[in-house]
Amino acid sequence: MKKKLNLTSTPIIQLLKQIAIPSMTGSLFQTLFNLVDTFYAGKISADALAALAKAFPLYFIIISAGIGIVAGCNSLIANSLGANNRVAASIYSYSSLTYAFFLSIFITLIGTFFSYDLLKFMGSTDESIALSKEYTDIIFLGAIIFLILTSFNAVLYAQGDTKTYRNVLIVGVILNIILNPIFIFGLFFIPAFGISGLAISTILIQLGACIYLYFKVNKTALRIIPKISNFYIRRNFLLNIFNQSMPITLALFLVATGSYILLSFINIFGEQAVAGYGAAIRFEHLFSLPVIGLNTAVISIAGQNFGARRYERVKEVYFKSVLIGTIIMCFAGVVIYIFSETIIRIFSDDLEVIKYGSSYLKIAAFIGPIYPVFFISHALFTALKKTFLIFYSNLFRMVVLPFIIVWLILNVMNGYFQDIFYGLLIMNWVLGFTMLLVARGLMIKTFKEEKKVFFIF
Repeated sequence: MKKKLNLTSTPIIQLLKQIAIPSMTGSLFQTLFNLVDTFYAGKISADALAALAKAFPLYFIIISAGIGIVAGCNSLIANSLGANNRVAASIYSYSSLTYAFFLSIFITLIGTFFSYDLLKFMGSTDESIALSKEYTDIIFLGAIIFLILTSFNAVLYAQGDTKTYRNVLIVGVILNIILNPIFIFGLFFIPAFGISGLAISTILIQLGACIYLYFKVNKTALRIIPKISNFYIRRNFLLNIFNQSMPITLALFLVATGSYILLSFINIFGEQAVAGYGAAIRFEHLFSLPVIGLNTAVISIAGQNFGARRYERVKEVYFKSVLIGTIIMCFAGVVIYIFSETIIRIFSDDLEVIKYGSSYLKIAAFIGPIYPVFFISHALFTALKKTFLIFYSNLFRMVVLPFIIVWLILNVMNGYFQDIFYGLLIMNWVLGFTMLLVARGLMIKTFKEEKKVFFIF
């Protein structure tokens, strides 16, 4: 029988391998899932590729809510398990599903009624908006499936199980490769849905994954029994979930807002610029996967060790994860820079699309090494129940400062497409070092320690 992970005693490096790698692999296939959508959108037309890029900030509203649930509920359940309070962990599991249900209704209503105005404000034409809405209208209707799925995933993650969701995503990519062309172009009795076929395929796959995760959760100590009394609203637990998850959701919503604003500026350079940037940003996510895996691992490991008051292990997992992530992203940056044009050619043979996409990737290669500081610091804030710091971090890094910098570059300095990203490159590195100081200060204050030399505790 396989030995169960002990997040409060197993060596940190071993835990990072056993938790981060499966999570990283799962994130790889999540990204490949999106890349499959991007690939087939490019096969429809360059306009469809641009429409999908413009729809992504709206879709990211749902993703933000899902990640908020996973991260927030993961840490609350992990803290409870670390404190040997299984009853509280079980109640949090049920309450996370209740929270997901009500949040999904709210998001569906917002997305359904305001997507046209948001796309219009981005500067899209009516034809482009119509294409984007064919995709987003279906995606928002399936929000409840995705958020329930993430609730089940949070219960598994809190117990150190990142392999189940990884396996779900692997199967999901295979199914997406099969279902996308069927629903886009039609087959036998299935009509050709065009770009909306991408959304139909996504929702069907998520539904199957949701059912599977339900059965997997019920094989753990935190079983979900479908009994009405188990889902009664427990005010304090629901408020704790809201207070822990919503700042993360809002912080990630700011990422969507920042993407929305950036796309509005990029739209000035035309549909090919939007298509090139959209394809590039999705492929760039492939190289962020190790950091995403580390993020998940740090939340689970630091969360349980914080609950068990093993503060030295919290510090150890933070700094080792930042170092490992930075090294990996340096190597990734070299690959991105060298193969930038080849990467964009996978999605489009339009020379303008290739030019804009590769220009972005060559600059993004130098931004990547600082990303681990943000991802791992946000995981630390989540584990220490200081998720409001994530909100302020993303507010300035994704919205306020980028808006000011890009506006100045385009309107005062008369800059061009690539100048936007040179400005963001400098901004990210300055904020990255600031984030290290904030994380260090938070640990010193939370663990009630004396200030020491930086990185030495």
